[in-house]
Amino acid sequence: MKHTDTPEQTQPESGGTGPRHPGSPTGDVVVARSRGADHFSRLMGRRPEQALAAVRAASPQMYDWLVGGPFAGPLAGSELSMAQRELATVAVLVALGDTERQLAAHVAAALRHGVTPTELRAIPVHVSVYAGHPRALNALTVIDRVLADAHTQAPPALRQVPLRDHTTTVAQAGVAGPPVVLVHALGLDWRMWEPVITRLAEGRTVYAYDLRGHGSATEAPHPSSMSDLAADLFEVMDSLALDRAHVVGLSYGGGVAQTAATLAPERFESLTLMATTNVAFEAFEGRARSIEQDGMAAQIAPSLVRWFTSNALAVNDWGVRYARDCVLRGDPGHAAAAWRAFSTIDVEGKFAGFAPPTFVLAGELDASTTPEVMSRIARDIPGARYAEMPGTPHMPTLEQPDLVVAALDEFLPVMAGAAERS
Repeated sequence: MKHTDTPEQTQPESGGTGPRHPGSPTGDVVVARSRGADHFSRLMGRRPEQALAAVRAASPQMYDWLVGGPFAGPLAGSELSMAQRELATVAVLVALGDTERQLAAHVAAALRHGVTPTELRAIPVHVSVYAGHPRALNALTVIDRVLADAHTQAPPALRQVPLRDHTTTVAQAGVAGPPVVLVHALGLDWRMWEPVITRLAEGRTVYAYDLRGHGSATEAPHPSSMSDLAADLFEVMDSLALDRAHVVGLSYGGGVAQTAATLAPERFESLTLMATTNVAFEAFEGRARSIEQDGMAAQIAPSLVRWFTSNALAVNDWGVRYARDCVLRGDPGHAAAAWRAFSTIDVEGKFAGFAPPTFVLAGELDASTTPEVMSRIARDIPGARYAEMPGTPHMPTLEQPDLVVAALDEFLPVMAGAAERS
């Protein structure tokens, strides 16, 4: 008798060659699970069979659905970056509450993909407006635990400090040791120092603040001169009960630090200058006019090209993304006023009697404030030490933080008895 195969015996799986047995997954399902597992691994840093072992043991069906469904479909789309996906996921988990295990896993994943501790801790604060303070506080506890378990230094503590005509944010890392005050570049905010501030705080107390017109200080009146900004620096120090401090300024912040040093050298334990100038460039007024005429979006490309190497721009990591966002969000009136204030810098030849130790740190690839410009500043300050960071452009804290930390560690003192730094 002639035998006739049944459909179950003869139809191959999609993508396969053998017969499909009743109850076995189709080829499409197998492909989806494989794709989902690969995406899960890239996102979370662990294979799903390891990370979701408890789910798999409790419900193999749910495990298969998670891996072959969401992680192969909507969670694997290209519309959002890995960092954006994890930020969104953390926010949702914070809002839901009672998701400690899942929240911890996605906080760890967010760190893997370049989300900073400061950004992670800001999410519960934001979500608390919509989901309530208890859930936000519980989430902060989970986030801080994950940071500790990952041996990630906790982000700086933030406080609001009232000055004579505005309020600013001061970030603090460390609680003991010589005080260090960091002054940021034009167009950015205190977070420019985030890649280095906690590392510098080993054996020191390190502060960074938002200059007027930047970050949290956009309600401040426009500065008319660098002297206005120097006065703000002294007010910040007064609010922190600092008679003297080690002051580090980068670019615009270096202009502020130099101006303050010539006005009140007795307030300085030391002075460190990076990527700055002691004379105004003709381009400053042109940049102010460009902002007024063309707006902030038009400033992104020329700013980033000045600040970063082409390799950093191509990789587009956190430092580049942060700088781009700061420029785009900047207030045109404040930005133009800042450039005009920078045009009033007048410190060349005024350091003749300056006694505090001074460190002038240049970037080898800085096209804005070149090594030639920086070495001239060093020659103008008696006893100043000069060094160059190899392969480093105008924004060293955002592109070469390791070199910045190494250089400042060697120059800035630490608390007596502090553990030897790695």
